[in-house]
Amino acid sequence: MDVPIVMVAFGTTTNALKTYAFIDKICKERFPDHEILWAYSSRMVKDWIMVRRGIELKHPYQVLSELGEKGYKWAVVQSLHLVCGHEFYRLVEEVKQVRMRTSIGLPLLTDPEDYYAVIRMLGEGFSNLGEEAYVLVGHGTDHPVWASYLALHHLFRERIGPNIYVGVVEGSPSRDEIVDAVYRSGIKKARLIPFMLVAGTHFQEDLAGEEDSWKRALLGKGISVSVERKGLGFNPGIINLFCRHIEQAIDVIPLSPRESGEECLTRSYCIRDRKRGTGD
Repeated sequence: MDVPIVMVAFGTTTNALKTYAFIDKICKERFPDHEILWAYSSRMVKDWIMVRRGIELKHPYQVLSELGEKGYKWAVVQSLHLVCGHEFYRLVEEVKQVRMRTSIGLPLLTDPEDYYAVIRMLGEGFSNLGEEAYVLVGHGTDHPVWASYLALHHLFRERIGPNIYVGVVEGSPSRDEIVDAVYRSGIKKARLIPFMLVAGTHFQEDLAGEEDSWKRALLGKGISVSVERKGLGFNPGIINLFCRHIEQAIDVIPLSPRESGEECLTRSYCIRDRKRGTGD
């Protein structure tokens, strides 16, 4: 059997399914010999979608358990998180409970090449850096990986130009920090860009809302604002970067037990650990 690929998203209560359908199409074209399945890590979102839309969303454990019952020995589990924060590590722990072997594709920003690739892709759209500030806003986290946003901010400015800022809705770099920095730069125009897979609730309320939002904060400083209304999930280059992580996860799966003569053990197999040669 070809190894199935389970795409794992956090889920959202807005129009995320359109984004996921776009991602699904690209992944099926890229991996035509593999079954693509979806799972969602948020129980709250799962319940919300079921009550309001009658759509059943499955958790990773459910999807993987069903694959095991069908006789699959291995599956790729591709995280659609942007950084290796709390949600990613909860996913790793959940996957470990399944009685089949898994190779976990890592989040979007994991190694330096991921950062450089994202900067190249998004930077191509920053055509007015002399007169406009480009403000990317992510969800944020209190996990130690919060520093990823600072790293991205630094690398954007180093490689593309000084009028690029990266902030987050929750945590640091905060809205006040970024808005003050844009104001001090003297730039009078800013473009707000959701650094989120889906431009969902955070985008609608916290970034582009008419009250207590990033947009209002910038306007309050006399800075005109335009808004990018699509999340990263509609960027083909970003999805291809996730696909590269899927390929890496597939590459570390050994020969089948029948071919290699090895017993298939129950364990989670994370590609970062494989690169280090330590296992899980």
